[in-house]
Amino acid sequence: MLESKHVGPMTTLEHPEPPPVLELEGAHKRYASPGEMIYAVRDVNMRVYAREFVALFGPSGSGKTTLLLLAAGLLRADGGSVRFDGRDLSTLSKRKALAYRRTELGFVFQSFNLAAGLTAEENTAIPLLLRGVDHREARRRARAALDEVGLTRRSAHTPERLSGGEQQRVAIARALVGEPKLILADEATGNLDSETGATVLELLGALARERGAATILVTHDAGAVRYADRVLSIRDGRLSEVAAPAQTQVRR
Repeated sequence: MLESKHVGPMTTLEHPEPPPVLELEGAHKRYASPGEMIYAVRDVNMRVYAREFVALFGPSGSGKTTLLLLAAGLLRADGGSVRFDGRDLSTLSKRKALAYRRTELGFVFQSFNLAAGLTAEENTAIPLLLRGVDHREARRRARAALDEVGLTRRSAHTPERLSGGEQQRVAIARALVGEPKLILADEATGNLDSETGATVLELLGALARERGAATILVTHDAGAVRYADRVLSIRDGRLSEVAAPAQTQVRR
């Protein structure tokens, strides 16, 4: 177990460690239950860096979703710290926490979370419109993002006219359109067949690295971790690092 050390890349004197995008230090989150206190996340130390694709692997109830919510600023740690670009998320007001999620984060969900009745282009533009970006500029950037995920010809289609894989590619375009520094992907391939899921993970990793984003993939699928640069295992709220599969060593 690595509770006493940061879980992050190795460094050398010739290549000093860059500052992390996300850093958890001694972070824990607990919930009261009749007769006991349950720790969902326990003394977690973790660093995630720009252009890094990290898989957070564990079974249901292991604490991985709680950790993701801490990173998103949707939960506050009961102890320790959660920092984004050096800023302690616990110090953010509700307004600033909302601005953090809108401007710094991109989300990819298992259920796609696309708005029914809106086209792929309109769905992709939503994060920009929420920031107050001009409608015409938001649509232009949305079309460019859809082109990156190979959906130029499907941009006018609503979700019900798209396959599951296409819907998830729209979700990736939506996550990346605002050029976030951190991508949080929660069971992003859970509703896809294995072949489509592999394509989606390849695309997510490649585009996130190209954009310079740090990416955390929460998954219970052992096959999905093959696409990560690092694999962190979480069980009973405790984090440890496991060797990344050989396939990931050439994906940088």
